[in-house]
Amino acid sequence: MTEWHQLPTEPAFVQNPYPTYAAARDRAAVQYWPAYGMKAVFSHALVAQILKDRRFGREPLEPLNFAPHLAPFYAIEAHSMLELEPPRHTRLRSLVLRAFTSRRIKELAPEIDALCDDLLDQLPKDEPFDLIKHYATPIPVIIICRLLGVPETMSDQLLTWSNDMVAMYQARRDRTIEDRAARASSEFANFIRSFAEEKRQTPGDDLITQLLSAEENGDKLSMDELITTCILLLNAGHEATVHTIGNGVKTLLETRTPLSALQDSTIDQTVEEILRFDPPLHVFTRYCYEDMELDSHTFKRSDEIALMLAAANRDPLQWSDPDGFDPTRKILTNTSFGGGLHFCVGAPLARLELRVSIPKLFRRFPNLRITEPPKYANLYHFHGLESLMLRA
Repeated sequence: MTEWHQLPTEPAFVQNPYPTYAAARDRAAVQYWPAYGMKAVFSHALVAQILKDRRFGREPLEPLNFAPHLAPFYAIEAHSMLELEPPRHTRLRSLVLRAFTSRRIKELAPEIDALCDDLLDQLPKDEPFDLIKHYATPIPVIIICRLLGVPETMSDQLLTWSNDMVAMYQARRDRTIEDRAARASSEFANFIRSFAEEKRQTPGDDLITQLLSAEENGDKLSMDELITTCILLLNAGHEATVHTIGNGVKTLLETRTPLSALQDSTIDQTVEEILRFDPPLHVFTRYCYEDMELDSHTFKRSDEIALMLAAANRDPLQWSDPDGFDPTRKILTNTSFGGGLHFCVGAPLARLELRVSIPKLFRRFPNLRITEPPKYANLYHFHGLESLMLRA
């Protein structure tokens, strides 16, 4: 099998992985990736197929072996619907969706709108500012706090815990990162447990109260499942939205996209093109549950597969001129939110935050410009900016 000898932490690759993806995809749709110790899938057709194929899943066939110091982190992972398959996944997702409804998401629109206005009011008008720190980061964290019913004064602490935990999924992971993740897991879990017990005694109009009462056929979430679900909503929800706002604004400015792309009638297409063109997550893995052949490619039972989401999103067999940013492009399904059973449960909220926050920024500052060359952070397999220095 062809091998793809790309180090995920190589600086040039972190800054712009797309030419490397294109060269790899042209060479072969499936290659062995020694850096990750697994096969990598680059074509859109095959990535989309595997995402929806029930013969692949997130749950390993054998229990994971992990060092004792990581026990707090994996104690949370053990109850995550992101890491489980049916029937446990079906039960968890069904209970969560009873609380995390589309109606509740839509009701957040005025809050997101007002929050964006507040944050924009605080940005300097006559000197550069960092969009990531002062706008992209607070929006999803504060909204998740409000959704859960957690005091906004806790947002900085929640963000610290979240950043420490999601670093476990990054290629730069080392023992220091692992220790921070374990400590954050324990502290975050203890906080949610204590806060949920308070909500049990004094219910409110918030997601934690609704998760406590969510029931199906007499079944409810256990406390461990509730804790993990709340942590998952914050970790997955904030990471993707922060990076997408930053990547999207950078792209809009660099391509000099007209403001007409940010109107009510066009914003949905523009958001989907941002998600396709420079997504926040570049790799998502699956385990193979049986020996099989797909499109002449052999997969063995227990193989772990790296689905190259960002490479799939620029496949010329799916999109014409895939390396060009075109907000008028007809919407075709991209892989940025995954697919199948594990399609991102927070996708509607993320899209809403993007639809509101990006147009409001450009309406407030129509002459916005980049003042320093943007630099992507060493976060692979996430893809987001260290900062985005702008001036109104």
